[in-house]
This record gives sequence, structure tokens and C-alpha cells, in this order.
Amino acid sequence: MKKLHVVGAAIVEGGKVLAAKRGESKYRYVAHKYEFVGGKVEEGESETEALVREVREELGAEIEVTGHFIRIGHTYPDFEIELSVYFCKLLSGYRITEHESLCWMPVAELNAEEWAPADAPAVEKLKTMA
Repeated sequence: MKKLHVVGAAIVEGGKVLAAKRGESKYRYVAHKYEFVGGKVEEGESETEALVREVREELGAEIEVTGHFIRIGHTYPDFEIELSVYFCKLLSGYRITEHESLCWMPVAELNAEEWAPADAPAVEKLKTMA
């Protein structure tokens, strides 16, 4: 089974987290679900380098990675994922380039069922910090 090493950005401001909604996907279990902005770690990249690159590609934005939040292992029907989520601070404006939509969700009101299954443990942990 294919294993992916990915990173995600937990961008939290004023009690809200930036949520990126996926569009159509060949993997129906993540289609139209929210996720943290991020993506695959390429060979030779550190997790934080990959996160800065992915946010730049997906949002056209610059970030500062401020700390590690959680590491999650999850097995989907078609692949395994190792996800590291980092707290990040936006340093610039942003725009939608790859996702169906972006929104700021109140952390206290997050519903893990609306998120990609691999992201759900991070969502639940975030809620405990609200």
C-alpha cells in the first residue's frame, strides 16, 4: 500500500482556523471535506520547508511556521498517510488556487466529521484548546 508523508498548516487567528474545502476527488472519502492547507513532503525537504512551499502553491501566501502541533497516522482504503500538522501564522494575503472554498471556522464549533478523516484527530485536539 502506498504511504504518503504530508504536512498541514493549522492557521489560527482570533479563535478561528483557516479551513480549505477539497473539490471533487477520485478518493470519494475526502471529496468536499475540509482539510488543513498543505501537501506532500518531497525528497530532500524538511517538513517545515514542504509546508512553506505547499502554502505558497495552494494559497499564494507566505507563512511563518510557529510550532509542531500533532502527528497523525491514518489508513485510507487506497493509501496510508503520515500527517504532521504545524501551527502557522499568515504573513501575507491569500487566495484560492486549488480548493473548492476557504473559510474561517470558529475553533469551538469545529465538527470533525466535516473534515478529511486524517485531519479529524487534529480538529478534535484543536477544539480542546478553544
